[in-house]
Amino acid sequence: MSPTTFSAHLDRRRLLALGGGVAAAGALAACGGNTGRATSSSASGGGGSASGGAKATLQQWYHQYGEEGTQQAVEGYAKAYTAADVKVTWKPGDYDQTTAASLLTGGGPDVFEYGNGPTIDMIKGNQVADLSGLLGDAESDFNPAILKRMTYEGKLWAVPQVIDMQLLVYRQSMLDSAGVTPPETIDDLIAAADKLTSGDVKGLFLGNDGGVSLMGAPMLFSVGLDYLTDDGAFGFDDQKAVDAFGKLRELFTSKSLLLGAPKDWYDASALTSGQCAMQFTGLWTFPDLIKSLKDDFGCIPWPSMPGGNRSVVVGAYGSCVSAKSQNVDAAKEFVKWLWVDQTDKQLDFATAYGFHIPARTSLVAQADTLKEGPAKDAAAFAQEFGHAQNNVLWTPKCATAFGDMMTKVVKDGADAKAEIAKVKTVAEAEVARVKG
Repeated sequence: MSPTTFSAHLDRRRLLALGGGVAAAGALAACGGNTGRATSSSASGGGGSASGGAKATLQQWYHQYGEEGTQQAVEGYAKAYTAADVKVTWKPGDYDQTTAASLLTGGGPDVFEYGNGPTIDMIKGNQVADLSGLLGDAESDFNPAILKRMTYEGKLWAVPQVIDMQLLVYRQSMLDSAGVTPPETIDDLIAAADKLTSGDVKGLFLGNDGGVSLMGAPMLFSVGLDYLTDDGAFGFDDQKAVDAFGKLRELFTSKSLLLGAPKDWYDASALTSGQCAMQFTGLWTFPDLIKSLKDDFGCIPWPSMPGGNRSVVVGAYGSCVSAKSQNVDAAKEFVKWLWVDQTDKQLDFATAYGFHIPARTSLVAQADTLKEGPAKDAAAFAQEFGHAQNNVLWTPKCATAFGDMMTKVVKDGADAKAEIAKVKTVAEAEVARVKG
């Protein structure tokens, strides 16, 4: 894999984060001071509108994408905007922590992207502007799962840019040889993984830790549960969750899981090299799968259990506006222009640099990369079975407790009900804290 491709995989893995599905935003209270952005302008990196009616200057931040050409593309979009002077800053390093810190100061961006929209601390701390109404008639055209994730208390806090997703992929020839059909239930998946395991080939790859850090959310979704309910109550103090995690433990202790692969779940090589017959991975691996396997692969949502449904985990960077901007209205207008009005640029950003799904349903049919085969199936799954990997109230502290629980239950065989109770204690305290 080239350094560029590897970087892209890490970028996308960060968005669809592990251990409870929270992007590593960093501790806001521990951050502050100079963000390292060289500027001679005033607060929010723009200096505001000059006197005499001059155009506003807006500072827009992006994390450092790994896909070649992305930086030049967004700089071109900014240059095409004539209502303000938009300056793009490409941020290497720990983008999440740097951005979170900058919002506490007067030296941050006017417009910035953030994984799945701003954190609850940003929202409750009045660090981001309310974008409600910005979508207008286009609101129903955006992926509903992503839009719900970027909404809190009825207000929209970010506009989705493009969608990334996780799903199950498989080698069609291996399934055909074993007489296995793509599984729709977890019990079918376990049986298929066992039947597909032969010699050095394992039936299923869920990451090198056996799905401990990756599969918690999909297993909850499979039984119709979530981390939290829509009103913020703890979401999985339920026997169905115990049963779901028990199934993952069953897989972990079976002989059908691939463990210790040279590259982890976010890379397609375990499937393309024949180490496994099925693998949970990301949409970004499709170019490698197509190149290596041609039409010898397919994809499906994560299977269901009684009471639940199949699912694909979706995530999206969202375009946000800093509440400290000297030009909040101008920043909102730019976000609307780029991510609502300019559908040609949205389609370009989604399909010309890497392998993504447009955030707008109407643009999916226009995407040449999504018109046939497994890619077309994946795009349809994102719309029908898409599930954001977490609730905005699910904080990093919640995610850490959830990750600890997964390790103990799946890897160590601890009592799931007792471990869920420990997570509930942490989560309820955290939700109470952030809701204030």
